[in-house]
Amino acid sequence: MKTILLLGAGKSSGTLIQYLLNNSTSDGFILKVGDLSFSVAQAKVNNHSNAIAFEFSIDNIEQRELEIQNADLVISLLPPALHILAARDCVRFKKNLVTASYVSDEIHSLHQDAVAANILLLNECGLDPGIDHMSAMEIIHRIKNSGGEITSFKSYTGGLVAPESNDNPWGYKFTWNPRNVIVAGQGTAKYISNGEYKYIPYQRLFSEIEKVIVDGHGEYDGYANRDSLSYRKQYGLDTIPTLLRGTLRYKNYCSAWQVFVTLGLTDDSYKIENCENLTFAQIVESLLPSSVKGNTIAEKVADLCGLNANGEIMSMISYTGVFENIKTNLKNVSPAQVLQHLLEQKWVLKEGDKDMIVMQHIFEYKLNGTTKQLTSSLVVKGDDTTNTAMAKTVGLPLAIAARHILRGDIKLKGVQIPVIEEMYQPILKELAELGISFTESES
Repeated sequence: MKTILLLGAGKSSGTLIQYLLNNSTSDGFILKVGDLSFSVAQAKVNNHSNAIAFEFSIDNIEQRELEIQNADLVISLLPPALHILAARDCVRFKKNLVTASYVSDEIHSLHQDAVAANILLLNECGLDPGIDHMSAMEIIHRIKNSGGEITSFKSYTGGLVAPESNDNPWGYKFTWNPRNVIVAGQGTAKYISNGEYKYIPYQRLFSEIEKVIVDGHGEYDGYANRDSLSYRKQYGLDTIPTLLRGTLRYKNYCSAWQVFVTLGLTDDSYKIENCENLTFAQIVESLLPSSVKGNTIAEKVADLCGLNANGEIMSMISYTGVFENIKTNLKNVSPAQVLQHLLEQKWVLKEGDKDMIVMQHIFEYKLNGTTKQLTSSLVVKGDDTTNTAMAKTVGLPLAIAARHILRGDIKLKGVQIPVIEEMYQPILKELAELGISFTESES
């Protein structure tokens, strides 16, 4: 039997593991699941006869090389910065690799070596990036094949809590790596609008938002992703006047998050001195300029951000606990880590809670002298706290791709993302069969 090696059994792995195990007998493969925590890996495979759980550290060179050498295909759900360690070994031992993460410069540099090794290093094959690429390319190719010229493309994705489980003022709960949420958007967002390059520095990112309406599901706030410009080439839209990729959140989330950005509570570049003996309120106080006015910390923060101290946004900030006179007991941490500590206690999916994925593409194009707009929307709800919408939409594309690669259906080599029909067509087809499908409207 062949062997699929899964590295990492975190929040997004549950549905992927179950899908692969459901197909392991018919396809004839064993699934090995390695994680820093043996108990986590063991719980995910649930004593399945075609599964092996084991404790795994990517930093254990001997173990890493042995496991990759003995696998037929590797799926990495490790933190993005660690994929390169697996990728280099996959090239050395001529093993295919699949990840859901963006192609890093280090991974990209392996392209020719991967081609020479006759293997595929498939990246960006999760939700965003992943399903967004595949669903967008299917429409782009369809419009182009009909003779249409695309003049605008905007794409937004949000990992949210389902309305029926929305019981906190932020409308948000963690369904993936909390650290990635805290540091999201850092850097400068780049996109093109009506032929003009636009740049939004991080300190303004969450205040420059666009309203996005999804039929049947309401209105959301969208903020720009870091780099939309590179996708012109990847999508074959080199001359398009408008292209923007962004992230969706419920109303007021961005306005409230902007407070944390203004304060510096999302900064992960330094450690707070004597943090363990400070209260959360004292940390916020230390971030405030002496010029702010107010009798309480909340009033001072409101003054700094130009907000009503008794308004909804400040109520959201207070909910997180940043104004509490409670010692952090956190040693050698950054402001971002302090904020993450608080939010991990507040933004928890409780038993019975469901999350929700919302994705929308908005195309404008010209065809036979007429300007048209095509809107394609995806809404997926989770089943429970394990089979979340996030786990489904990240894990299933990876798992489906892995099966097709293992069977030889996908023959591409080198470093790739799923923007080619050979890849996206079978994955989108099976996703639709599994209930993950888009609805379209045109005007």
